Amino acid sequence: MHFFSDNATPVCPDVMAAMAAADRADHGYDGDIWSARLNGVFSDLFETPVEALWIASGTAANSIALACLCPPYGGVLCHEEAHIVVDECGAPGFYTHGASLMALPGAGAKLSPDIVTERLKAIRPDVHQVPARAISITQATEYGLAYTPDEVAALGAVAREYGLGFHMDGARFANAVAHLGCHPGDVTWRAGVDVLSFGCVKNGGMIGEALLFFGDRAQARAAEAARWRKRGGHLFSKGRYLAAQLLAMVEGDLWLRNAEAANAAAQALAAGAAGRLMYPVEANELFIRLTAQEAAALRAQGFDFYDWSEGAARLVTNWSHDAASVKPLADALGTLSA
Repeated sequence: MHFFSDNATPVCPDVMAAMAAADRADHGYDGDIWSARLNGVFSDLFETPVEALWIASGTAANSIALACLCPPYGGVLCHEEAHIVVDECGAPGFYTHGASLMALPGAGAKLSPDIVTERLKAIRPDVHQVPARAISITQATEYGLAYTPDEVAALGAVAREYGLGFHMDGARFANAVAHLGCHPGDVTWRAGVDVLSFGCVKNGGMIGEALLFFGDRAQARAAEAARWRKRGGHLFSKGRYLAAQLLAMVEGDLWLRNAEAANAAAQALAAGAAGRLMYPVEANELFIRLTAQEAAALRAQGFDFYDWSEGAARLVTNWSHDAASVKPLADALGTLSA
């Protein structure tokens, strides 16, 4: 049983069927009928005008978003354990042509308005220092915690006060919304977010994410992102297959149902791991205390997962799980605790 990552999951059957339905001749790149529907479908979902582009990967989506918000001489305020800092091989710097990532601490990999404001106040307004131009947060965070609408709005207020762009890395956006039970607009554009990387692959897609632009500058930024997409080699010749996946996710709320299934499975594991949890389980990731001997015992039973640090492990559930399918691991964890 694989609990390495939600990247390792099979493709959701509904998504596969949507790609098969798109397997016919149409215009290339993003000139097809599926890509043309993205703006309207995402606008309906978020209840505001949205400019939507399909992007090949989450790394490209995050990096292109930041390139639209931050010039080469600027800086992006983010958490020190954010994916853009530790897991994207310098891609944000590559796409922005050199912008700095201003890494900040925060419990549970969350940024707080106080820490962000303190860092902003320390930047001298002269040509010798890197000026902040954007804030980037991860929803859910690298430790599986969800920013509430109020928490996002507080950071959004800081962004407005200092004239910064506001990006959200939403690789597990669906899981966060499923946990919060809020409208997706409440934790994005209504809270001040300018650009959202809307995750698809971790939620049952095969390839491709959505890059969503909100607000008065959405069209201009989306047009710039389209050029970054082409220049970076991410304008797929047959983009309809990426668009079809996103449409399948959004129409009929498959994105939310899949996330709810993954979250429910995570809660079932959390019950089995009582007393071992390092953080509250608010999405589809669990971080648990586990000795090397205990980890070896679980692997001997066929359970695969990542060692996160010394004495700790990460377990990730996915859309294809439910409480029954993860029960063997939950029972095994309970046996360890006995």
